[in-house]
Amino acid sequence: MDFKRAHSEEQRAERRRQILDTAAVMLAEMPVAKISLNELSRRIGLAKSNVLRYYESREAILLELLNTELEQWVTELEQTLEPVEGTVRERGDRLAAVIAETLARRPVLCDLNSAQASVLDHNVSADVALAYKRASRKSIEAQARIILRYVPELGAQDATRVVAMTTLIAGAAWPYSQPPEAMLAAYAADPSLAAMRTDFTDLLRQALAVTISGLLARQEDLPVGSAPIDIALQAQ
Repeated sequence: MDFKRAHSEEQRAERRRQILDTAAVMLAEMPVAKISLNELSRRIGLAKSNVLRYYESREAILLELLNTELEQWVTELEQTLEPVEGTVRERGDRLAAVIAETLARRPVLCDLNSAQASVLDHNVSADVALAYKRASRKSIEAQARIILRYVPELGAQDATRVVAMTTLIAGAAWPYSQPPEAMLAAYAADPSLAAMRTDFTDLLRQALAVTISGLLARQEDLPVGSAPIDIALQAQ
């Protein structure tokens, strides 16, 4: 690809989009841990030093990509969750299923989410961290609004708790659902071990259904001095 120096803001935005798109393609082929600036630069056809004109680090690129993926997922979630009749438990179970199914269709988002706290939050400036956290807050609020429209009985506090649990459970479950070759070989060699392999969609669906049912049963207040949004923000 032939890159020329971008002079206008529109050209710079296009360069950033191309960098993000290339990173997304790479993440479809390999985990976050294997993404390098050198390989990213090679695929784009741009010197590494020039990539760093647009993003200060590999982690800054991946954090912005995480925000982009989150925005797209929230849009899909809103479009998929159509109002349905049923008891609060039935609606809660349906909500859990749709969240799990739509997330499972977005492996790039799941991989980035699982690496966010341990990898992506490091090697970035305060400005990049601030921009990411502000975008995260908007995403949390959007998710909570969608959840409340579907299961209004949860209330604002518990809706943000569902958002937090979705982030935490999905982040923990995803790596286990992507076993390396040695683990796959072990499952194939001994079928009795197959039950130990994590099914991401099913695990997340069940965990969220139990979480929603538990929150509805408890309906307890948050600890004094804790804002509902803070619980979810700590998970992103």
